[in-house]
Amino acid sequence: MDETSRFAKKNAGILAADKVKDGMVVGLGTGSTIFFAMEALGLRINEGLSIYGIPTSYQAEFRARSYGIPVTTLCEHPTPDLTIDGADQVNPYFQMIKGRGAAQTREKVVAYSSKELIIVIDETKQTKVLNTLVPLEVLPFALKPCMDAIIEANGMPTIRTGQKKDGPVITDNGNFIIDCDFGEIHEPERVEDKLTFIPGSLSSGLFTKCISKTKVIVGHADKAVFVERKV
Repeated sequence: MDETSRFAKKNAGILAADKVKDGMVVGLGTGSTIFFAMEALGLRINEGLSIYGIPTSYQAEFRARSYGIPVTTLCEHPTPDLTIDGADQVNPYFQMIKGRGAAQTREKVVAYSSKELIIVIDETKQTKVLNTLVPLEVLPFALKPCMDAIIEANGMPTIRTGQKKDGPVITDNGNFIIDCDFGEIHEPERVEDKLTFIPGSLSSGLFTKCISKTKVIVGHADKAVFVERKV
C-alpha cells in the first residue's frame, strides 16, 4: 500500500468511525480500510465510548480485540445500528462488488441486518460500471455444478487458490470461493439473482439489495467525503 492510498483509506475510516455513537452495536467489515476505522474506534473507547462490535470474519475479530473493541454476535444483537465495511468497486447507484477478503457471506448477513451501512473506499474503487471479479462462496460438494452454472450465465469461473498454502482458499465458513469474470456488469441485480439461485451457492460479492440504507465515504489523501447516490 503506497502512502497516498494509505492516507486515503485512513481518512475514510476515521470519518466512518466518527459516525458511531455511544451505546451502538456496530458491524465490522473485513479489510484494510476498516482496520483504520477500528483503530479510531479503539482510541475513542479509551476515551470512554461504549459500543459493541460484530466482526464479519476471524481476521476482523482478531483486529477488533487488539483495539479493545468488545465483540458480540447477531444472536445477541440481531439488528446492529450501523455497519462499516469496504468494497472492491462501487458504481454511482451504490451497487457494489465485495469479497476480495473472501468474507462476503458474513459481510452480507451483517450488512442486511443493520439499520445503516457505511461503505468506506478510496477513489480508485469508484467506477461507472462494475467490472471486477465477482466472488461466489460455494459448498465444496457443489463446486463443479456451480462452475457449470456460472458458464451458462456467461461468466468465466476460477477457483480461488491460497497464497501461502496449496489448494483452494477456505472461507471462515469452511467453503470454497469461485471468482467469476462477467466483464462489464450492466445489470448487477440480475446477475446477483442468478448467482444466488444456483444450488450449492451461499452468497456472491454483488451487493444490490441494500442501496437505500447505504452511504459511501470516499477517502482522498487529504480528506474524506460522503458522496451522493445517483437515482
